[in-house]
Amino acid sequence: MKKLPQDATVGVVGLGYVGLPLLLAYAKAGYAALGFDVDPTKETAIKARKTYIKHIPDSELQAASEDGKLDATTDFSRVSECDALILCVPTPLDEHFEPDLSYVVATIESILPGLRAGQVVSLESTTYPGTTDEELVTRIEDAGFKVGESIHVVYSPEREDPGNPEFTATNIPKVVGGVTPACLEAGVALYDAVFDEVVPVSSCKVAELTKLLENIYRSVNIGLVNELKIAADRMDIDIWEVIRAASTKPFGFKAFYPGPGLGGHCIPIDPFYLTWKAREYGVHTRFIELAGEVNRSMPNYVIHRTMEALNSRCKAVKGSRILLLGLAYKSDVDDMRESPTFELLDGFKRLGADVSYYDPHVPVVGPTREHMEWAGHESVEWSEEVIRAQDCVVISTHHQVVNLDELAKWSDLIVDTRNAMASVVTPEGLVVKS
Repeated sequence: MKKLPQDATVGVVGLGYVGLPLLLAYAKAGYAALGFDVDPTKETAIKARKTYIKHIPDSELQAASEDGKLDATTDFSRVSECDALILCVPTPLDEHFEPDLSYVVATIESILPGLRAGQVVSLESTTYPGTTDEELVTRIEDAGFKVGESIHVVYSPEREDPGNPEFTATNIPKVVGGVTPACLEAGVALYDAVFDEVVPVSSCKVAELTKLLENIYRSVNIGLVNELKIAADRMDIDIWEVIRAASTKPFGFKAFYPGPGLGGHCIPIDPFYLTWKAREYGVHTRFIELAGEVNRSMPNYVIHRTMEALNSRCKAVKGSRILLLGLAYKSDVDDMRESPTFELLDGFKRLGADVSYYDPHVPVVGPTREHMEWAGHESVEWSEEVIRAQDCVVISTHHQVVNLDELAKWSDLIVDTRNAMASVVTPEGLVVKS
């Protein structure tokens, strides 16, 4: 089997939650690893061996730097130094829930002047089937290269799960599809150098759809359980108890859990990449779109449940002090991409509430594509005085470091969207599940 030469230089473009762990993996494996990003603060941090992602400690950067193989830059002219280029840039949705490939296209245009014969180019950004052929191959061949001969192009979807201690960047099987058999061979060699297992597939389109299937599977099942939660609430049934009971079945059932909406860079977005592309083929993916509609409606459901809970205390939302517990989209990370908490912040603010948030992992709201008005807002302090001053605390993310016993003791009303309070003894009526 073809091997990646040990003296190869691997470039990673986009040094976020996907790109940085990948860059470190190649550096720790002894390859020259050169990171590219348009954000100069990331270059500065990597050169100083300082982390900017909570679950990646400084020690990881220091360990990857021991032999001087780790570097970062904003200078895309250095693309020519690389034997392989891995593109890890965002693929969001636009305001019409259609694919926004502007980051992918801009990245391709940035690397084109530095491309040279003999390189491998891999796209990892989640996208619709056909993107690699239509966006990468077309532009690379227009620049005078022959894909499969002078340059090899592959698609390999990222499968990162930030904050999951069981799975790291390299022990998750790596799916790879190539434009040609020669491209596939080069792609397998590139990833086999650092991943425990590489899974080759017959084309880039297969690899692209594989990633979408993984996240659509989750989106549809989460949509199902979110809809069941609403029905269960109306029937005065605890959906969490139902899920626990169903989970005792040793076959044919996998537990998914409801919440205030979907967050992160994949599940809220990826299904719409397929529904958009499917329309080109005359296919209307109703099942997938329905799940998306249910999941997008959950913040409004949480707001409605909070209104009902406040009404039961003879309080209106307007003028009430509401604290959202957790800004990150999932437990124990600092990743706030597509977090449904932003929808809750917007919704409560529109209704006239005095709304704030507490998140020990996100002390200050950074820039976001859709919620720029919250940039710069700071988390409140965790104290008895602050919690007692709230009319309602809405648990939108369950961080393990939060002292739930103190929350129960200090709060007047808790709306729990994550079943976080299940193990805490609380007075009757304090906690409303949503």
